[in-house]
Amino acid sequence: MTAIRSRDGTALAFERRGQGPPLILVDGALCHRAMGPGTPLARLLARQFTVFTYDRRGRGESTNHRPYTVEREIEDLRSVIGVAGGSVFVWGMSSGAALALETARAGGSIAKLALYEPPFIVDASRPRIPADIVAQLTTLVQGDRRSDAVRLFLRHMGAPAIAIAVMRLLPLWRKLTAIAHTLPYDMSIVSPYQAGTPLPDGRWSTVRIPTLVMVGGKSPAWFHHGTQALADALPLGTHRVVHGQTHNVKPRSLARPLTEFFTS
Repeated sequence: MTAIRSRDGTALAFERRGQGPPLILVDGALCHRAMGPGTPLARLLARQFTVFTYDRRGRGESTNHRPYTVEREIEDLRSVIGVAGGSVFVWGMSSGAALALETARAGGSIAKLALYEPPFIVDASRPRIPADIVAQLTTLVQGDRRSDAVRLFLRHMGAPAIAIAVMRLLPLWRKLTAIAHTLPYDMSIVSPYQAGTPLPDGRWSTVRIPTLVMVGGKSPAWFHHGTQALADALPLGTHRVVHGQTHNVKPRSLARPLTEFFTS
């Protein structure tokens, strides 16, 4: 593990594995290098790529300069891209996929982009996320109600109440609440695209790089609708179903389609 400084001075902890073309993995909400699919996936992909994993700001071993803005997280990813050597491949998961997409839109030096289930709600196939979700989460975190913040987030993301109740009894819950302060960050990135309306026309028209948008075959219909809409909205977008998977995707199921995409 080593660290780099983002533009605002935030220290970003990262790891480098393998040899080959540079590939950066971007985690989703409540995940970092020590928790989530990124590190196991990196170990699989390191057979053919130089894989970079990093702790997004406020998580793991990275610091957390405030105030938060999406632009600062874009600068974070661009800093990792710089360390990786310029033109890179990028994979993002969930809110990390949305962050990677916004970085590409902002002119990040990305050669190819792969996105797994950015949580965009484009129709009435599920309830929309409350417009004030960022404010709700911020209030809970500032009131030291971290457990309530995690529960609110999971409920709106579609986790069954019984699953949340069981999770609260496991050691995992303490790890989730430890980074609950980053939930407003994730929702700041994705909430503009969770209103149950079509994606904004032309929003990503400048992202003229090959982009693979993936969805789990067992994921709810709204993920299928949102990912297909995004693939259609991208100039060089393609859509792929990863059969047998849900949002809680198994890293091994992603290794082959990502290798095929990035080496084609």
